[in-house]
Amino acid sequence: MSDPSSHRILVTGATGYVGGRLLRRLVDLGYDVRALVRHPEHLRIKAPNLVVFPGNVSEPDTLPPALEGVETAYYLIHSMGEVKGFEEIDRQGAINFAAAAKAAGVRHIVYLGGLTSSSDDYISPHMASRMEVGQRLRDSGIQTTEFRASIIVGSGSLSFELIRALVERLPVMITPRWVSIMGQPIGIDDLLAYLLAALQPPSSESKVYEIGGSERISYGGLMHEYADQRGLRRRMIPVPVLTPHLSSLWLGLVTPVYARIGKKLISSVRNESVVEDDRALRDFPSIRPVDVHEMVARALRNEDQEFAETHWADAVSSVGMKKSYGGVRLGSRIVVLNVMRVSVPPAAAFHPIQRIGGRNGWYYANIIWKLRGWVDLWVGGAGLRRGRRHATELHPGDTLDWWRVEEIEPDKRLKLFAEMRLPGRAWLEFEVTPAPLGSDITQTAMFDPAGIWGLIYWYSLYPIHQWIFKGMLREIARRAEKEHQHGTDHAKRT
Repeated sequence: MSDPSSHRILVTGATGYVGGRLLRRLVDLGYDVRALVRHPEHLRIKAPNLVVFPGNVSEPDTLPPALEGVETAYYLIHSMGEVKGFEEIDRQGAINFAAAAKAAGVRHIVYLGGLTSSSDDYISPHMASRMEVGQRLRDSGIQTTEFRASIIVGSGSLSFELIRALVERLPVMITPRWVSIMGQPIGIDDLLAYLLAALQPPSSESKVYEIGGSERISYGGLMHEYADQRGLRRRMIPVPVLTPHLSSLWLGLVTPVYARIGKKLISSVRNESVVEDDRALRDFPSIRPVDVHEMVARALRNEDQEFAETHWADAVSSVGMKKSYGGVRLGSRIVVLNVMRVSVPPAAAFHPIQRIGGRNGWYYANIIWKLRGWVDLWVGGAGLRRGRRHATELHPGDTLDWWRVEEIEPDKRLKLFAEMRLPGRAWLEFEVTPAPLGSDITQTAMFDPAGIWGLIYWYSLYPIHQWIFKGMLREIARRAEKEHQHGTDHAKRT
């Protein structure tokens, strides 16, 4: 396709995990993109070649405007997060969308479904619903390309978050039968490659493709792979019991997956999800999915770069991430954010931040900082003895007591990485942004706990951390305003 801008594309489910990432790639490639979302304010992406339409497949009247002039429509919707009746919701949604797409002259629908074994007598209601949606779309007479995927591995994906939470929090796991069921995971990058390749389908017929990575592995195997790459030792004790209902309650206690999603997810894990038809490899020869080790490594690298492009909890139908004791969980990290407004310009607000640490101290509860430094020295860490290279200047790579400057933008942002001895990794970030009549100083503490000891460390010290961090922020604000006022008074006198 020589001119992507001439190809109008609609993405449904654009605030979801897969839809959000696909939308970003389509926009970056220059396509004329439409997004159909229930809550436009939840969509993070803004671009001149993107038009957002408020709508819902359950409300047929909202569909025609979004489908006008569309050649290819991505259907990335399912209602697993609904309290009850998700099968009927998904069925009617697919019927409504297919009828509206047909009336609008859409030439091609691309649908992402789920993969399950064709030889099993039992198919879970969740998987049966996914398969029925694909059939309803094909029944419209529009060319439909359906990809059936197994476990999706990527930072922020539902399956990956489930695995992460179990491995990080439980040194010893009692694992029910479903943990040993075989699947064929696919990395999010490879899944997106298939979805993009479908823009130029190999034929004009409707087709169903089974897609997966280069190897088969169980949920238990994925847990071991994640543990190995995180440097965690985990023991699994298999048991032949723990029904889907009980398993879902168990997951609700130890993972971000609440019970009703857990029950539907586990009921579908009762079936193997492996690729039995390699047509996708033959029809899309340029795509060669990676193995499990690489897809887990990519997920962790992606998270280090930017936490994750999108998160499954961003989807409207899933549980939102709410602030609670200990902060907010984003992937494996725990984030605590404090904001304070000051009546000074950004440069003045950043001035005390630039001079923090070393002989200048940390502005609040310095005796606690010194005590923590002595403890760090005692266990073989850097402590506070390194100080800072220069009293007023900081550069990337500089040491700052037990921190190291990871990033700095003058008068705007300072990000520090902790080099003290910790059961995990930690960052402290300050960002200054213009605000009415002054500036906002945002202080963000981030912790990536290593296993159960990391979680115990963070949650047990959380009240002390919050007391110190909030006090530090107040003192930064006080100093910024005092220094700015002193400078203003001096200028008036001269």
